[in-house]
Amino acid sequence: MFKLNFENLNFYRKCRSEHIKLARCVHSVVNFSYSRFDSNRVLRDLSKSGRIDEARQLFDEITDRDEFTWNTMIAAYANSGKLSEAKRLFDETPYKSCITWSSLISGYCQCQREVEAFELFWRMRFEGHGPSQYTLGSVLRLCSSMVLLQRGEQIHGYAVKTCFDSNVFVVTGIVDMYAKCKCILEAEYLFKMIPDGKNHVTWTTMVTGYSQNGYGFKAIECFRDMRAEGVESNQYTLPSVLTACSSVSALGFGEQVHGCVIRGGLEANAYVQSALVSMYVKCRDLNSGRSLLLNMSVDDVVSWNSMIVGCVRQGFEDEALSFFKQMHAREMKIDAFTYPSVLNCFTSNMDMKNAKSVHCLIIKTGFEAYKLVNNALVDMYAKRGSLGCAFMVFNHMQDKDVISWTSLVTGCAHNGSSEEALKYFCDMRIAGICPDQIVVASILSACAELTLLELGRQVHATFLKFCLGSSLSVGNSLVMMYAKCGSIEDANRVFDSMKVRDVITWTALIVGYAKNGRGKDSLQFYDQMLASGTKPDSITFIGLLFACSHAGLVENARHYIESMNKVYGIQPGPEHYACMIDLLGRSGKLVEAKELLDQMVVEPDATVWKAFLAACRVHGNLELGERAAKNLFELEPKNAMPYVLLSNMYSAAGKWDAAASIRKLMKSRGISKEPGCSWIELNSQVHTFLSEDRGHPRTADIYSKIDEMMLLIKEAGYVPDMNFSLHDLDVEGKELGLAYHSEKLAVAFALLTVPAGAPIRIFKNLRVCGDCHNAMKYISGVYLRHIILRDSNRFHHFREGKCSCGDYW
Repeated sequence: MFKLNFENLNFYRKCRSEHIKLARCVHSVVNFSYSRFDSNRVLRDLSKSGRIDEARQLFDEITDRDEFTWNTMIAAYANSGKLSEAKRLFDETPYKSCITWSSLISGYCQCQREVEAFELFWRMRFEGHGPSQYTLGSVLRLCSSMVLLQRGEQIHGYAVKTCFDSNVFVVTGIVDMYAKCKCILEAEYLFKMIPDGKNHVTWTTMVTGYSQNGYGFKAIECFRDMRAEGVESNQYTLPSVLTACSSVSALGFGEQVHGCVIRGGLEANAYVQSALVSMYVKCRDLNSGRSLLLNMSVDDVVSWNSMIVGCVRQGFEDEALSFFKQMHAREMKIDAFTYPSVLNCFTSNMDMKNAKSVHCLIIKTGFEAYKLVNNALVDMYAKRGSLGCAFMVFNHMQDKDVISWTSLVTGCAHNGSSEEALKYFCDMRIAGICPDQIVVASILSACAELTLLELGRQVHATFLKFCLGSSLSVGNSLVMMYAKCGSIEDANRVFDSMKVRDVITWTALIVGYAKNGRGKDSLQFYDQMLASGTKPDSITFIGLLFACSHAGLVENARHYIESMNKVYGIQPGPEHYACMIDLLGRSGKLVEAKELLDQMVVEPDATVWKAFLAACRVHGNLELGERAAKNLFELEPKNAMPYVLLSNMYSAAGKWDAAASIRKLMKSRGISKEPGCSWIELNSQVHTFLSEDRGHPRTADIYSKIDEMMLLIKEAGYVPDMNFSLHDLDVEGKELGLAYHSEKLAVAFALLTVPAGAPIRIFKNLRVCGDCHNAMKYISGVYLRHIILRDSNRFHHFREGKCSCGDYW
């Protein structure tokens, strides 16, 4: 009889779902009866195979259900995510044991239903059922996956109270919870407190915890201890230690782990293979990574993505694009991580034709809806300077995050579109997006380029308000912004507050002091920089030579330019020679400047010839000036500067016909001079002035103030310098022309509007002329105002009749 029942049971269990009803009919006809034990076995097998509906049908037919029957059905519903059905049966069952509670709690934990899971857990305890190690394991896994540190600490406390802290299974769950919640020291302490019985799961948990929290060397050390204890690693341990090797570039140890993979017979495991490829690529061994990738038994998209990223990071864009083409040829399922890696190939030197081809492929394959891909497109187009395409992609995005906005704002700032960068930054804030450190650094650079001090201060306040933490890049940008906006004291305060400084930080301050007319302070900071152990770069020396040039420190400049190559191995470039020539010209050593020009070890570029032409203009040397101008006509045929300077030199020498000839040449070549323009920011509005401008709403007041101003400074000793009136007019006409220069109009407006005691900040697109420079000194003394004038070259701080430049302007 037992044999017949057993055979009938097997027939019933093995029936396919579409024949289950027929099986029941046959069973009823044959009228075989079998025990509750056999029914439970069938119910368990149906549940485990995922045939939940059939299991429920059998459950409903079982009349003498026991605890196992109820628990099996509740667990089947819970494990399949049908929590409402599981809860309904849970409420109906007459048997509520620890297993019943654990089954339902486990289901809620798997679905990450935090509130319900913990309500059931505390209710279970309240009703007198002690959780088992499996119950605690379920809730600990929920805490790990959802990073619920406080909840996890409560479970840890309960485990200690109930002596479960000696259970390896539970302690492993607690260690994993702390590691996932980034409390690696707590995880480490618990791990080391386990006296005996650490199994491969416990060791793997600790290795993974170290690896995921950025403790690569500790992960490697833990793996070594695991091997020393004789515990075998598996397909979960090895990828974690390989990731650790990648993070610390431990190629040698990674190769040893590769040996463990082979000895353990895991070289065919796709997960392990992917980790191996990633390790070799991140450790800059592309050949080994490529060999593994091409010999993988299964094409794994993660591994191919790792290879593409590695090639891009090491500058092998062509190789990266080749791997992408192979992926496409193999008809691999390209994912949303592949395209961003490929698009990074085009941010440097690849042609836009291929970039747009990839963009078309993105649209064709339906990935244009992915935010990650769109962000990469915006970033790629912005970095390539194709802002129109970047705007197009950005504007079509439905869901924009901080990365989307940052890519666009940063792209605008780096491509010189500072006003667009500011506009989108404001839109970003209106959209409620919290800025990150990258966008703050970029927008500060834009403020520096536009000399918008007040807006820069607001961005600084935003950075502090959102508690974005210390950032070297933001600190450097703040120092540069304040220095470029003429607030060198604020730049110094930011510098002093920075805990970490690099060569960029020091250079920003050195250049800032130089540009603000405090050359000797600039040199002192250079000495402090050397004392701190920071080595200068070529930009640092440009700042030093600029400081020497505008402070007349010829010998210091000679020392610095000699030390560049001899001490630091930096070859002086055209910009360094330009600073030296400018310094020699300002110091009355035009012949020496010419000798240096002729002895340069590099070919003089436009920067050098501009400096030499400016020196010739200061000394009125037409012969050398003509030579410099002719070279500039060839190097920069569309630049108006050499034409204007040479024309001015002819005018100053009274050679009006020659000056007219140069202006005629400019016109015939379609070259127009940029008009001199000065502006002042007042109450978030910019007021702009041109020479002899009468378009301002307060023109009458401004010109009346000009008359008053000129009268007072003449009484103080000011004499108009007619050399800067470059038109063939009588004396009175020349004097009026000088009085109505744009910077004088701007300072007159400022005297009318800027409160007493506040500094007057004026900006000019060209270099300030000698007459205006002289007049500003007198104005600052007569009106007792601090006037800060930034021209195209530097800042001039006028106080009490003196200028910070010491007239080395």
